[in-house]
Amino acid sequence: MRCEVCFRHCDLKEGQLGFCKARICREGKIVADNYGYITSIGLDPIEKKPLYEFHPGSYILSLGSYGCNLACPFCQNYEISQYRLKKEANYYSPEDIISQALYLKERYGNIGLAFTYNEALVGYEYVLDCAKLAHEHGLLNVLVTNGCASLEVLHKILPYIDAMNIDLKGFDEKYFSYIGSSLSMTKEFIKEAYQHCHVELTTLVVTLRNDDLSVFEEECKWIASLDDMIPLHLSRYFPRYKEKSPATPMKTLLGMEKIAKKYLKSVYLGNV
Repeated sequence: MRCEVCFRHCDLKEGQLGFCKARICREGKIVADNYGYITSIGLDPIEKKPLYEFHPGSYILSLGSYGCNLACPFCQNYEISQYRLKKEANYYSPEDIISQALYLKERYGNIGLAFTYNEALVGYEYVLDCAKLAHEHGLLNVLVTNGCASLEVLHKILPYIDAMNIDLKGFDEKYFSYIGSSLSMTKEFIKEAYQHCHVELTTLVVTLRNDDLSVFEEECKWIASLDDMIPLHLSRYFPRYKEKSPATPMKTLLGMEKIAKKYLKSVYLGNV
């Protein structure tokens, strides 16, 4: 069986896991092996997603499972994204999640659910089931994603997603090859998502990897060609996981901010 969730198109035999460690061939079908298994859950400020222009000042119940269809050497959450943690995770049904979200709404003003921490779309079926229930109960849904999922998957979830933060990790094929990703799929994902919900973008600036100013300027031009009102978050990198490049110099980040503001109305610096 072939998994059609992302660009990898993993061919799986019965019982075999995909690259993401979250999808499996079971009884002749590709399904989410991580369905309902939560490794991280907590009430976060919406700005932590980061979403700065979607209900600012609010709190949202954030949850993540395990697995990812990428293996970025600088992954900030590699402990849950790069390993199969089914035995270490706790199971929550969609009904369990909604019950918790409604309790937090009453007590702390929680506005809904944020699917984050790992790559949520490797288990999109759970996102879909939870998001449908959330809307039925008047809650909002936020998705934090690398944007490397098929348009078929995106179209399934879009009616139930109110806002996204999408990683635009860089803007040249050499860098995307380095992180084992797909620039073309990410661009198509962003273009389609932007038509249907609030979208903010994040670029983690990794020293000597994706900090070429001329390439970055092309990224900003492309975003502006969609809409110069799309917020862009420039996030400072610190050595993590396998990446040994030094932390992003503030001079680099400020230089990129200056370029971005030539084309975009909203530019934010993170991890500074």
